[in-house]
Order: sequence, then C-alpha cells, then structure tokens
Amino acid sequence: MIVEKISNGTVIDHITAGMGRKVLGLLGIGEDYPYRLALMINVPSKKMGRKDIVKIEGIYVDSAKANIIALVAPNATINVIKNESVEKKFNAELPQKLFVGKCPNPNCITNSEKGYEEFGLEGTHYRCSYCERLFKSTELV
Repeated sequence: MIVEKISNGTVIDHITAGMGRKVLGLLGIGEDYPYRLALMINVPSKKMGRKDIVKIEGIYVDSAKANIIALVAPNATINVIKNESVEKKFNAELPQKLFVGKCPNPNCITNSEKGYEEFGLEGTHYRCSYCERLFKSTELV
C-alpha cells in the first residue's frame, strides 16, 4: 500500500489498533473534511503487533489536542509536517485533569445536574471527583 506524502499537516502514528476513527472524531474531522486524509487500519507493527495511522492535511495537532488523543491512543506519536518535512515530533500524554460532560457512573450526582465533570489521573485510570469511581480513559470519550 502506498500513501502519498502530505505537504502540510499532521501524521499520527502508533494509534491503538481500531482507534483511528475515534481519533478523527476527537479532532472533529468528519465526512465533510475538505482536505486529503488517510486512515490506515490494522497496519502491521513490530512494536505493537497492529496499529492505526492517520495522515491529515491542513491540520496541525498541538500538545493539547495530542493529550486528548492519548485518551484512546496512549502510545500515539504526533508528527507535524510543514513543507514536506517533519517540523515537530512528540508523544501524546494523558492529561492530569480531564473535564467531560458526564460521568459514566449512572448513580453519580453529576448526571442529574448540568455542568462539566472533573476527573483526576491516577496511574492509567481517571477518578471522578464526585462519586470517586475509577474509569479507563476510553470510557470517558
């Protein structure tokens, strides 16, 4: 499979297999995206076994967006491409604090009140600041 280089944009590599579409959703990229986009699913990887790769023309992913990507792809590598060369390369990192609209626990008080829920990182899981339950990062997106 041959995928063309992109001139200006972002390549996200080492995405957990099957999570490439979710990464696009987190970036707000849908069917109407006007630029070139490549989503490769279940690509063989020596390091991961299988992985997804996303190439997006016209978007530069910064560290804040990369941290959101880390929720579904904690090993993701972000390559910012400008003028057909890598300008910046960094790894996605899980954010220490996370604010989402709803706690997955149906009994949490935040589900009957409007506002954003706060979660704190503990190891590889997030703890709800109200009901104090632990959740995997993928449960919060």
